[in-house]
Order: sequence, then structure tokens, then C-alpha cells
Amino acid sequence: MTTSLADVASSDSALRAFLHGLPGVDRVGADQRAAMLGTRSIKTTAKAQAIDLAISMVDLTTLEGADTDGKVRAMCAKAVRPGGDAPSVAAVCVYPDLVAVAVEALKGTGVKVASVATAFPSGRTSLEVKVSDTALAVAAGADEIDMVIDRGAFLSGHYMKVYEQIVAVKEACGAAHLKVILETGELATYDNVRRASWLAMLAGADFIKTSTGKVAPAATPPVTLIMLEAVRDFRDATGRQIGVKPAGGIRTTKDAIKNLVLVNETAGDDWLTPEWFRLGASSLLNDLLMQRQKLATGRYAGPDYFTLD
Repeated sequence: MTTSLADVASSDSALRAFLHGLPGVDRVGADQRAAMLGTRSIKTTAKAQAIDLAISMVDLTTLEGADTDGKVRAMCAKAVRPGGDAPSVAAVCVYPDLVAVAVEALKGTGVKVASVATAFPSGRTSLEVKVSDTALAVAAGADEIDMVIDRGAFLSGHYMKVYEQIVAVKEACGAAHLKVILETGELATYDNVRRASWLAMLAGADFIKTSTGKVAPAATPPVTLIMLEAVRDFRDATGRQIGVKPAGGIRTTKDAIKNLVLVNETAGDDWLTPEWFRLGASSLLNDLLMQRQKLATGRYAGPDYFTLD
């Protein structure tokens, strides 16, 4: 941290003063800019490159109570070879008890294993349980942990409690990267999205993530825009780069490309890699593959051409 940020988390009052001292978000301006960027048109070769880039950024996700070992193995096979000569996705995201299955299936492929933790999706449990949940997933081989914050504590103004929980979970991650899920659909205001983004980054997040995918609205373009502005400004202030992961509701190639445009125009092309930008999705990959085939052959694949996840 720079000197100006060194003492931000020294006390609850200092942290509160800093977060509430951040510039307010112009809601109308954020909505209009996100809508304007969403009209950008990308064609032919550039579109083909954008589709492959988007595929390489996907965190292919299954987070259902009915998940099985077999489903996870099948999803891992698809993650490595989505279809034709398409690139592998960035990661597979599963519940902690299925991490070992994914690790075994993805061994030697370069595809990461991510796991939700910390009482996903509510975040409502003790710090001891959150740390234990994280440690178990890391011990099973998870490369990345997707942690959900306690929104009740955040919305009640208990910022230090949320900060300390993120710090503790980050420590439990060891070498694994930590993605902090803000659940923006429950934060009520764009100002809260900005504050939660900075809080997570100050506490040591490697990524900030919009949503669990269990709450609507999830990854809306204006929210992603605000989070991209936050990581850009945080790097300017600290020299430390943080990734962004919109998740939930991103289902079409058009949605994915809109996100890539947001990244390029807001944070810059330094973030246009899987190392710094991810798309959390379960159904997006098939649409990307269908659009990819359409560009290559002039024809859409049938609905049963690609496996359903």
C-alpha cells in the first residue's frame, strides 16, 4: 500500500471514513455509459478473436445440490476440450466436497480448480467455519477460492468485521488465489458496490466478483463497470492489480463481448487476459461455441451438438 492507504484499516472509524469518503457513483451516468458501450459492434476476425478470448476466460461452473462426481468429471472434460480447436476454459468451479474429483480430472491440463467456500451463498456462519471451509478446499487441491462476504454485516456498517473475515480467509488460502464475492444484487446502491470493492481489495482479495449467481440481479453491465473502475483506481493508488469476475446472468456471446468491451474501455487491455478477468457461467460456453462454429462454417449447430452442463 502507499502511505495514504497504510492506515485505512487501523480502526473501524478509519475504515468507515475512508469508504464513505470515496467519490459517489453517478447512477445515471454509470447506466448510460454501460448502455453506450454495450452498443459497440464487433465483426468478422475481431469477433472470432473475442469469442476465443471469452472462452479462455470462462469459469465453467456447477453449484447445485444435485451435483455428482460424474457430472463434475464430464464438465472437466468439456473444460479442457470445449469443442473443435477452441481453447480450454480458465477454471472449473465446484463445491468444496467435489474439489478432489475436479483436481484429479484436470491434472496436467492447465485448467484451474476453483471452489466456493465460506458458507456459500449466504456467507452466514462463524469465522471459524469459514476458515475451516476454505482450508479444506485448499487441502483438497483448489487453486482458487471464491469467498462470499457477509452482506448483513456490510449493510449494517460493520466494515471491520467484513475486512477481518476476508483477511483471515486470505491467510487460509495459502498459495491459492482469493476471489471475493460481493453479491451486488443485495448491496442496494452503486455507492455500496464501490465501497465493497475497495473493502475487499484492501483486505487482500486477488479478484473481486459480482455475484453468487443465486441472487438477481447479478452481473449487470453498470455494476461490472463500477468494479472495473475500482480495480483501475486501486492499481493507480497502490501499484497492485486485482482481477474482476462478473458472474450470474451471462448467457450469450453478446453478453460476453459486452463485458470484454467494458474491460477494454474502462480498465484497459492489461485486464484482457484470463489472469485478470473471468466470466462465471454455466450456460455461456455453449453459446460461445455455437457462435464460433457459425463464424467458421456459416451454419449454426443444432441444439444437441454440444453437451449440456
